[in-house]
Amino acid sequence: MKKLVLLIIAAAVLMIPTFAAAQTATGTLTVTATVNSSISLVFNNDVAGVALSAGAGTNTATLNFGNVSAFGAVAAGITRTTTATTFTVSTPVDVLVTKANSASANYTLKAQLGAADAVNTWQVGGTTVTNAAQATITATGAYGSNVAEAIALTVPFTTANATAISNTINFTATAN
Repeated sequence: MKKLVLLIIAAAVLMIPTFAAAQTATGTLTVTATVNSSISLVFNNDVAGVALSAGAGTNTATLNFGNVSAFGAVAAGITRTTTATTFTVSTPVDVLVTKANSASANYTLKAQLGAADAVNTWQVGGTTVTNAAQATITATGAYGSNVAEAIALTVPFTTANATAISNTINFTATAN
């Protein structure tokens, strides 16, 4: 019986859970960063103009004048003028340039056509733009406000009916 009691006590001792000492590890992460100043340019719809057909609020937008002609009705938001040999359609598009972490007081806005156009004339804010070089649209733009820039396309009367006209205007804002 003694052996049985000892065996029961030994079995009971083996069934008691044992707790291991908690294991821990530590570490230190040093984090560094350097803040760079930056500016952002986006296109927005102008309330007086044709709504952007894509990309409003981004830096890659699309403006579609739709069907245009020298005479007859024009769509809302389009202004048309004619001369003896050409007609011009224009509409304002808002350009918003913002800054962060910068002491820059203002910015310079430039524009350039993406491809040559030997037939039509393009303007931004009254300044003719070509693909040859960037044209200065404004030398001291104010940050943080939508600025209406008139996008104008001048078409000769000699252009054939149903001619599709397309180009890109590349804008660059540079902190002063």
